[in-house]
Amino acid sequence: MIAFSQLKLRAWREDDIAPMAEIEQQAYPYPWSASILRDCLEAGHWGWVASSRGEIAAYAVVQAVLDEAHLLNVCVAPAWQGQGIGRGMLHWVMQQCAAREMQRMLLEVRASNIPALGLYRALGFQQDGVRKGYYPASGGREDAVLMSRAL
Repeated sequence: MIAFSQLKLRAWREDDIAPMAEIEQQAYPYPWSASILRDCLEAGHWGWVASSRGEIAAYAVVQAVLDEAHLLNVCVAPAWQGQGIGRGMLHWVMQQCAAREMQRMLLEVRASNIPALGLYRALGFQQDGVRKGYYPASGGREDAVLMSRAL
């Protein structure tokens, strides 16, 4: 077990796309593709990776719109889950966004993702609404819970 503070944090790069896409495949039933990740990088979205000995443990992608930071994706590799890495990554990303003069962070999360909802609430995010049928799901669509907090 490793503490978040022991991970190396840096801005993402092109050579992170393939390992991030592999982590997406392992972590999510409806993962982002390498193409989506590359599009985000090429669009200039902010992204960071947390790694240990060259292995990506977690990453986040944020879109800046005026003074708001939209958290598009935050993921902890399955082998690293349950160690506080997600919480540490979110804290660090919020600090990075605040340092770039973002005033607010927005996000969507699957209504069924109880652990993520709990983490976001613990970090001060408030529910702003629900987007009906936002996410693909087995047997149909799933709602997204819209959340935000001041930075």
